[in-house]
Amino acid sequence: MNREHHKLMNLNPIGVVHSSFTEATGAPIQPAFAKETQGTVEVYEPYREGLKDLEGFERIWLLYWLDRASAPKLLVKPYLDRVQRGLFATRAPARPNPIGLSAVRILSVENGSIAVAELDILDGTPLLDIKPYISKFDCYQVARNGWLDRVDSARGIADDRFYDRSNQETDI
Repeated sequence: MNREHHKLMNLNPIGVVHSSFTEATGAPIQPAFAKETQGTVEVYEPYREGLKDLEGFERIWLLYWLDRASAPKLLVKPYLDRVQRGLFATRAPARPNPIGLSAVRILSVENGSIAVAELDILDGTPLLDIKPYISKFDCYQVARNGWLDRVDSARGIADDRFYDRSNQETDI
């Protein structure tokens, strides 16, 4: 396939994420930094049948559209570093295709809604897909974590560096 064919892709949200985070500043940057947070994943009616058997899993992967991320840059200064890095060596949200990925813990599944913990996603974020987290497939022991092996990753809270401010109201 050529690149022109790939431009025809369409994505349709299957639901929406509800959380206490209304803006990026102050939100956790990964589920590992969101231990005390909870929220709800609302799955739209046409897709709810797909939730069958999900309650048997401890965690799920949420794939979502980072609808408030700023325009992508191929070199970024990630939240946990002071050095510019290649975008694809980071999890910065401002990407050519702003798709987010979070492994959250399931609290309950009922009536088309999934109560989750360890949520790092902004309220109102469009949900693209849900996949079960399976430790046999998703948990690899690795010896290298790139530049993150050399930084202090104790503080995992976002600021507004990747937030699109163009939709905000301004005081005149």
